[in-house]
Amino acid sequence: MPAKDYNPAMHTAEHILNSVMDKMYHCGRSFNSHIESRKSKCDYRIRKGLSENEVRAVEKTVNEIIKLKIPVGEELMSRREADARYFTGKLPEEAGDMIRIVRIGNFDACPCIGEHVSNTSEIGSFLITSADFNEGVLRIRFRINQEITSTNN
Repeated sequence: MPAKDYNPAMHTAEHILNSVMDKMYHCGRSFNSHIESRKSKCDYRIRKGLSENEVRAVEKTVNEIIKLKIPVGEELMSRREADARYFTGKLPEEAGDMIRIVRIGNFDACPCIGEHVSNTSEIGSFLITSADFNEGVLRIRFRINQEITSTNN
C-alpha cells in the first residue's frame, strides 16, 4: 500500500529518469531511491560526476519524454519470465509469482509494484535540483511541477 506522501506522477518520473540515465550513461537503473510527493532522489553507480551541462541534458531529455504524452500501461508475467528479462532484485518477496511490468510506451519497461500515471502528460515538468558525486555514487535529487490538473473545465 502506498505511503501517505506517495505520488504516482513522481514515481513515473523516476522510471523515466532511470531509463534516461541508463541510455545516456550506461549506468543501469538507480540502485537506491527515495520517492516522495514533493522531492525525490535516485542513486547511480557511475564512474564520474556529471557536469552542469550533462545534468541539464538529462533533465531536458526527461522533459522531452514527458511531453510526448506516452501511455503508461502494465502487463503481468510469471516471475520466472520476469527474472529472465528484467532485474527483479528490488521487488519485495510479497510481489508473488506473477510480476507486474510497468511500460512507458516503447521507451521503458520495468518490474514494479508502485502506482503510476496513465500517461506521461500527467507528470508535468521535471527539474533536477542537484546532482552530487561521491565515491562512485551519483545522487540526483529532483522534483516535478504537476501543471496538469484533473479538473472538468
